[in-house]
Amino acid sequence: MEPIDLIAEHKVYRFFRARRKLIQGNLISHITQRAAGKDPCFIEDDDFLCMLGFLEASAKRYDYEVYSFCLMGNHLHLLMRPNQENLPFAMKDLFSRYAMRFNRKYERRGHLFGGPYRQAVCLDEAYLIAASIYIHLNPVKADIVSDPRDYRWSSIRMFVDGSEDISFVNAGFIMQMLADDLRGARGKYWQLLEKGMALPVDYVQAQEAGVEHFKKNLMTALPSIFGNMSIASKVARIAGTDIVNMQALDQRIDESVARYGKRKPGSYRAMKFLIEQLIARGFKRSEIAERLHVSPKTVYNILKKQT
Repeated sequence: MEPIDLIAEHKVYRFFRARRKLIQGNLISHITQRAAGKDPCFIEDDDFLCMLGFLEASAKRYDYEVYSFCLMGNHLHLLMRPNQENLPFAMKDLFSRYAMRFNRKYERRGHLFGGPYRQAVCLDEAYLIAASIYIHLNPVKADIVSDPRDYRWSSIRMFVDGSEDISFVNAGFIMQMLADDLRGARGKYWQLLEKGMALPVDYVQAQEAGVEHFKKNLMTALPSIFGNMSIASKVARIAGTDIVNMQALDQRIDESVARYGKRKPGSYRAMKFLIEQLIARGFKRSEIAERLHVSPKTVYNILKKQT
């Protein structure tokens, strides 16, 4: 079954891909891309400004919304939603244009970026908000600044400042999920940032499930902000699929763990469903085994066994 069909049938709540991207229009994606090895992809202010210019032009050319971003020295994060089925073309054009310009400027050859960009599809409000906070905390976690507002090359100021500067970034899409009024939304976003600064975060994109773990810690630390979010996901409806949020999945995991431990009828199928779903979100098998209170070998055997 194709991943997009799994999403539509409530079998996948998060999807992480480095290859074979999901291209359906209106799917909100957390895009990450990094330079090859330890090389930088941004050196001077002019490089950051150039990428921002390319990003703005690309969003208009390929018709996609940008919700938040952060450009770091050797990688970048982009939270976006294409309105058409053209994500691979848009990202290839954006990154290849920048790479050609960078190589020409610094008289270098070879690949600037270390492989295909990565995509994590966002299908609930809590994950989307956590991903944006995660993105804006990158400079803090990298010890570049102590206050995320001091970093020039992210969209942070649109989320926490009172200014209404015209920009290609649609910060309001995320802010409206926090409060009806802009002032209240900014206050809650800053609360999340402050709490997030005290939480452990793997800011390097190699941690596929990093945002998922960060989201759960953030929800535990500030339940009052996330508690009012509806089970029916507005983000999922925009994507054309009716999917509940992660609270329902967590409850199902608890029920299935208890059921599987007693080997009740149907427990195997329920456990396999959960394993496949967690894999789709980017969790490693060792992490899945710990979460489901089984051994890694049991995870392997369940996946291998044919139903």
